[in-house]
Amino acid sequence: MKCYNSREYAERLIKNIQPSMAFNKSKDFDLWSRSARSKLTELLGLPLKKSENDAFTITLTEETDDYKRISFEFQSEEGYFVPCEMLCPKEKPYQLPTVICLQGHSTGKHISLGYKKFDGDSENYINRTNFAIQAVKNGYCAVAFDQRYMGTAGQDEKGDPQCIVNNAVLPSLLMGRTAIGERVWDVQRVIDIMEKHFSDIVDTGKIICMGNSGGGTTTFYSAAVDKRIHLAVSSCAVSTFYDSIVSISHCPCNYIPQICNYFDMGDIGCLIAPRKLIVVSGNTDAIFPIDGAKKSYETIKTAFSELGVKDHCQMIIGDGGHRFYPDEVWPMVKQMLG
Repeated sequence: MKCYNSREYAERLIKNIQPSMAFNKSKDFDLWSRSARSKLTELLGLPLKKSENDAFTITLTEETDDYKRISFEFQSEEGYFVPCEMLCPKEKPYQLPTVICLQGHSTGKHISLGYKKFDGDSENYINRTNFAIQAVKNGYCAVAFDQRYMGTAGQDEKGDPQCIVNNAVLPSLLMGRTAIGERVWDVQRVIDIMEKHFSDIVDTGKIICMGNSGGGTTTFYSAAVDKRIHLAVSSCAVSTFYDSIVSISHCPCNYIPQICNYFDMGDIGCLIAPRKLIVVSGNTDAIFPIDGAKKSYETIKTAFSELGVKDHCQMIIGDGGHRFYPDEVWPMVKQMLG
């Protein structure tokens, strides 16, 4: 069939690709996962070069009626610093499960902390995605930081993420890096910092990564790459490549060169097994469609079942669109943590 539209032609090519490293239950899982994780790490442009000095500094410690707050920063790679906020319940004994809170395309980590910073920050949105506040209320510690190209890591005067506003992620591609890879790296470095500097507070065997939309994407890839993440809660970020970021317009930060030649989203989710995963989808999500989410989840569920841990993987389908569903998620998190 003739095609004169280049976008349509690319979509047609992708639709017909058979990923060469797709999960196959007939293959040895350990052998496949080692090879697949190595390839995924390479595609993400990882590892980045870790600085010899993490330059860890606590910049503020204070207490509110509900939690203790520790502000700190560290050097993620040479010359690049990440400011973080840790919230800890006041009345709980340590060491506690700890949630790494990842906002998506928003105005920044202050949303996770539950306060308004920009005129466009709606109270409804804050109440739904104040992950750190929700974590503390459920008895866990939380760490929030801004993903690269968003919040204090990259925004305009209105707070809009630069990865959307001016395609700020594209120069990294010229060096073989990717936005998702850089964001995953920062998650890994936050875990390094928690292990090194907060082991008296954090249960490093129960690290949770949670995010919605772009935060859900980083959660998904981080858990696939880093086995220190005990539970991943990826909200409104899982579908299939074709059903979501191929056929629907998305921010450039979602794209990883060559990935469709090797994996679909479901295959990446299989790398989280046998640890724990909650896939959250909205039944009317317009950019990560539910049909594609179900397809990927079926692949993921097969891997968990083959490993004898089918209960370690759950899907929550919220009655709504592209948003977080706290009332449905937190009971499942508690159940998963036992």
